[in-house]
Amino acid sequence: MEFVRAKSAGFCMGVSLALRKLDEIIEKKNISGDIYILGSIIHNPQVVAEYADKGIITADCPEEIPSGSIVVIRAHGITKQVQVSLSQRGIHVIDATCPKVKDACLLIEENTEKGRTLLLFGEEAHPEVKCLLSYAAGDTVVFDTLEKCQKSDLDPTLKYCLAAQTTQDRLIFDAIRRDLLNREGLDLAILPTICDATKMRQTEATNIADQSDFVIVAGGYNSSNTRRLAQVVETSGTTALHVETADELPLENLREFQKIGLTAGASTPKKIVDEIQTVLESLESIPKKSQE
Repeated sequence: MEFVRAKSAGFCMGVSLALRKLDEIIEKKNISGDIYILGSIIHNPQVVAEYADKGIITADCPEEIPSGSIVVIRAHGITKQVQVSLSQRGIHVIDATCPKVKDACLLIEENTEKGRTLLLFGEEAHPEVKCLLSYAAGDTVVFDTLEKCQKSDLDPTLKYCLAAQTTQDRLIFDAIRRDLLNREGLDLAILPTICDATKMRQTEATNIADQSDFVIVAGGYNSSNTRRLAQVVETSGTTALHVETADELPLENLREFQKIGLTAGASTPKKIVDEIQTVLESLESIPKKSQE
């Protein structure tokens, strides 16, 4: 059996920066009070568990964070309103929002302040989408599929801007853009908010799918960019298996394939990808179960 591993598998720049900031705070803590994260620092349960062991507290809502504490804003960002309220309550806020998300927020703010209605391609319940929407100065329309965009009834007398959650599928976004630009008389500005790292990972996932009989996608089940990679692989016509750790690999079933691809989401630690690679490389040496 052969396997091919994506060069981009593992942390993206935004995730690495967020965790580096958190590590620096833990190491050089010079402010009294507990350290909180409002929501998971990144969407990977293994990483979150490691920081919990170091005493980092994950709060589900702002009200759980007491005055005088330190709160690190997760890589996905939080709403502008919540960030202001935390500071007003005497909480020391350290912003670890991904720079690409921040750029998208500012683009949305700039364009909606000029009177454009925001059309956002994303998952409405996702924390990044909530963050992006909080920077819109006016009305917003959110959709998570091309079909929902096609069904949207837009007023041709208004001006619009189209943006996307930074980890969305670029091919679907392009199809949405074409659909909207084909509408007669629609005044539309296209905002380039999909992260370059996301585009690269999705392109690489497609290439690996074309070379492989089966692709393993490693990452948290709550990670939207990881789920998206699995969708990209499936769209290419290759079966994908989304796992969080090497322990979840179906070893006997994997023996059936001649070439297995391996990729991972932007919030997946390198050590988890390495562990999966080690298991794949050792498949030939693992005894097969006897037939009963």
